[in-house]
Amino acid sequence: MSFPGPRRYLPRSLYSRAALILLLPVVGIQLVVSVVFIQRLYEDVTAQMTASLALDLRHVVALADAAPDPAAARDAMGPVADDLQLNARLAAAPVAGDRREAFDLSGRLVIETLRDKLGAVDGIDLESQHRRVLLSVPTANGTLAFDIDRRRVSASNPHQLLVLMLVTSLLMTVIAYLFLKNQLRPIKRLADAAEAFGKGRIVPYRPAGATEVRAAGSAFLNMRTRIERQIEQRMLMLSGVSHDLRTPLTRMKLGLSMLDDADAAAMQRDVAEMQAMLDAFLDFAREGSLDDPAEVDPAQLLRDLAENAHRAGQDVTLAACETDGPVQLRPLAVTRALENLIGNAVRYGSRAELSVRASARTIVFTVEDDGPGIEPERRDDAMRPFLRLDAARNQDRGGGVGLGLSIAMDIARQHGGTLRLDRSARLGGLKADLVLAR
Repeated sequence: MSFPGPRRYLPRSLYSRAALILLLPVVGIQLVVSVVFIQRLYEDVTAQMTASLALDLRHVVALADAAPDPAAARDAMGPVADDLQLNARLAAAPVAGDRREAFDLSGRLVIETLRDKLGAVDGIDLESQHRRVLLSVPTANGTLAFDIDRRRVSASNPHQLLVLMLVTSLLMTVIAYLFLKNQLRPIKRLADAAEAFGKGRIVPYRPAGATEVRAAGSAFLNMRTRIERQIEQRMLMLSGVSHDLRTPLTRMKLGLSMLDDADAAAMQRDVAEMQAMLDAFLDFAREGSLDDPAEVDPAQLLRDLAENAHRAGQDVTLAACETDGPVQLRPLAVTRALENLIGNAVRYGSRAELSVRASARTIVFTVEDDGPGIEPERRDDAMRPFLRLDAARNQDRGGGVGLGLSIAMDIARQHGGTLRLDRSARLGGLKADLVLAR
């Protein structure tokens, strides 16, 4: 049987972990200092003060015991008790038993020390009168009762140091947390900018904070600039190649249209396929520059796609739509990704089903078909650009150029998500999950 490790109970956010790092030493120091303080003040100091008082009490008790009668005992011990600031009464009622309040931390030690030093004691009362010690000792001339100020046996107001420590620690913790929060804010802004860029959004960001945080922020900006430049260069390159090839293809189509034989018809199909490949290249080049993020209702987007597929004569049905309102995404890009998935589904199968479900962190669009599917060991290859798996698919429906799943994967990554391929449990074909982060 395995038990969960301590990491499971640790906070996950940077602010929470920083607060934990800040509070643990403070609380630890408080506990250590408090234990040492209580040990020294409530035990050592209290024991010393009580033992010193016990010497005075023993002297007065000895004078009362040595006197021949109670009157002589009062005369002998009276001046001494006054000099020692002890309120002593002879022939008083004995104190019954030992009593102290539950929260009186030093009371237990006071009672133990007095009984140890004085020997026979009727009782010690620390509860009846506030800040007073009442005790009685049997003597040869009657019971001798004492009423003593509690400050003679324990330190006065010992809680003040604990309160001062607590208030000071809280104040310094608040000051340290505010300073630490100011230092963590640039890291949080850097994380937000990186997360937004991973979802295809560019948010304003300027490096700030400590030297190391500024260095990380500058490295992120340089990386973002290089990626944007590479995306732009890829788009320009593919757009330029596709544009340059359109003109000779148009001339070829025009020339072939003037011919009337079987070879010309076959060549026209080849030219049409080349035209479709060029269009796919342009789609692949433009997949990162379609539109800006906007609030979109996923269920409505899926309904529009299903209606468009019906008008095109495709057997596409809409299944479950479990959403909780609009989400932030690139509508044209997501539409293109889903159109590619639907096109693959109806090309290699006879029908397709669409569904969408939302959670707190993701929105998942699902396209399922009844086609042959893709073997698990070839699913990663299926999402690579310009790689066709037609040998494993239905050739009767026509093939693509190997960019449909790759474009869908890139669009999912722009939204901080991914594309998952699996077997459909309901239709038996391919199940494609377009997972987008919220």
